[in-house]
Amino acid sequence: MRWRRVAGQIGRSVTVWAVSTLTMLVLAGLLPDFRLQAPDGDSATRIAVTAACGAGAFGLLSALVWPALVRMLLLVPALFLGLLVFFLNGSLLLLALRVNPSGRGEVAPETAVIVAAVMSAVASATGGALAVRDDDAYRRRLLRLADRRRRATLPCASTPGLVCVQLDGVGHDVLTAAVRDGLMPTVARWLAADGIIPPTHRLTPWRTDWSSQTGASQLGILHGSTWDVPAFRWYEKDRGEIMVCNRPTSAAELQRRAMTRTGEAGLLAVDGASRGNLFSGGAGEQALVLSIATRRRGRENRSRAGYFAYFSDPANAVRTALSFFAEIGRETVQSTRARFAGQHPRVGRGGLYPFVRAFATVVERDVVVAAVMGDLLAGRTAVYADLVAYDEVAHHSGPDSRDARQVLKRLDRSLALIEKAAEHAPRPYRLVVLSDHGQSPGETFRSRYGLTLTDLVRAGSGLPVPRGAGRTPSGAEARAAVRAALGRGDLENGPAPRSEPVVLASGNLGLVSFPDVPHRMTKEEIDARHPALLPTLANHPGIGFLLVRSAEHDGVVLGPCGTEIPLAELDERPGPLARFGPGAADAVRRAHAFPHTADIMVNSWHDPASGHVHAFEEQIGSHGGLGGAQSRPFLLSPLTLSVPEEDAEALSGAERVHDVLRRWLSELNGPEVPLDVDPERRAA
Repeated sequence: MRWRRVAGQIGRSVTVWAVSTLTMLVLAGLLPDFRLQAPDGDSATRIAVTAACGAGAFGLLSALVWPALVRMLLLVPALFLGLLVFFLNGSLLLLALRVNPSGRGEVAPETAVIVAAVMSAVASATGGALAVRDDDAYRRRLLRLADRRRRATLPCASTPGLVCVQLDGVGHDVLTAAVRDGLMPTVARWLAADGIIPPTHRLTPWRTDWSSQTGASQLGILHGSTWDVPAFRWYEKDRGEIMVCNRPTSAAELQRRAMTRTGEAGLLAVDGASRGNLFSGGAGEQALVLSIATRRRGRENRSRAGYFAYFSDPANAVRTALSFFAEIGRETVQSTRARFAGQHPRVGRGGLYPFVRAFATVVERDVVVAAVMGDLLAGRTAVYADLVAYDEVAHHSGPDSRDARQVLKRLDRSLALIEKAAEHAPRPYRLVVLSDHGQSPGETFRSRYGLTLTDLVRAGSGLPVPRGAGRTPSGAEARAAVRAALGRGDLENGPAPRSEPVVLASGNLGLVSFPDVPHRMTKEEIDARHPALLPTLANHPGIGFLLVRSAEHDGVVLGPCGTEIPLAELDERPGPLARFGPGAADAVRRAHAFPHTADIMVNSWHDPASGHVHAFEEQIGSHGGLGGAQSRPFLLSPLTLSVPEEDAEALSGAERVHDVLRRWLSELNGPEVPLDVDPERRAA
């Protein structure tokens, strides 16, 4: 059996070499600056020998030298490695021609880049096509792609494993619409949308906490606690610092707090892998995980290991680099078209955004999907991966835009690739797809009213307001993936100023803190200090409601026209919370109990009919607060797993989703997965 495998490998290698030789001959005939013969001419046989030797040398250098080059480039930022891919690949071709024993072959440096890219792509396509026809070869190819060779030699359990793929920002309604419109055929097949074949999966909506964003949701899903995560960014008075969920040091601190609170390492602690996430989930295998991005490089920090394992194959590097630049071009065309068409609402999409979008929709996707495929073939017990592509595009183009819908089609193809890899895995797998939140559309607060939340707070506090309203930076999750790939530290570091109120935005949720007051201020204290502030905010048409502490009622919700409702009476008198749907009162009461809830919590206006909100950031698709589709993500699970909840409305909060996933791991793998987290202890 072994000699047949070796013979098959030799046969495939010879075929790839022959195709590469033919490719080199064709390119030499087409490109004027690339030749494989002496100036005075050579016989066809001599030219063929030169091409064969050149193709063989290029293949060997790509296999031996390229991985070493990638390792040497560990400190090169992910966004810039794509610019070096073509140069490095072309340099290998120049070297291959230089060491060619035939003594023939010349190519101009700029032409070498083209020749090397085409040859790498052709060799990769040929090798992949041959490997797919052989299950063992296909498995080995994917293992090499994800650098899991040593793991593959270890014994593997026969019980099913669990792989969870998070489609960041894809709401329940967006997914169902995409399935209905034929954008996601893989998901449609699982749900038997055509009614021809029986379904394999069930679709369940769930409800987020007030803080409907990846930091809170993913922390709850992976580590079982969303306690004291009031928003995407908030000010902590006791530490004098601003916490930001996609800041590496903040992510590490949030993970530490969650582990301390639950007494558990996380969902992935037993033979798990974390890919492209903000948090590790306790996994031993990690790639592009933000919470370890600032650690020194070493065995304990494999945040970027999957990234460099993927790019160690020059064919992967060339293909992804080409797609990267194509995505930049696609974004440029789409933003230009939106501008000339007078699209409304619309936000600026210039600067570095095209590069960030290309990273999220191409580089991060390719690396994470490759890592997950490798984890499946290595037989890992639990895998959790985050694909941020849709969320990034929807922030700037809108959750229902044509741009965002095109991303959904590509995400569906990624799910199909993962499903295909699972067929070649050494153990069966249950594939769960879920989202951490949705997105709500709407014109930005600044665009609608001509000022930012900061300007409104300053005006209500009697402070000077700048003539030109400034922008609030976007907090898109894709920037977290970029930082994990770069291994960069904090970009929003440093203490907050203590002389003026700190105003922070998390989608359509705003937070106002007074840093010179050590405790959380009461309504009475705020009124005494700034009598016009709370009425200014509560009566503004772009604001839905406020939450403040009260000396008389513990906590109160404020609305327009002097509306003031104690938290204990919200079930009987929801007041301004009525338009935010079921669960809003419970979410507000829970956030009120957090130690680091801001002095004033501000939720924007919401139109129940259209689902629109006004983001305090520059996003026309936003999430972070209450209102619309942002609070309604989904959980897509195999029918072979138990029902998430008998009552769908009971699946509320990321902590409950964590409990469901732990239960499924227990069903699949038995008592080896710890399930002793006490819900009462977590809620305390």
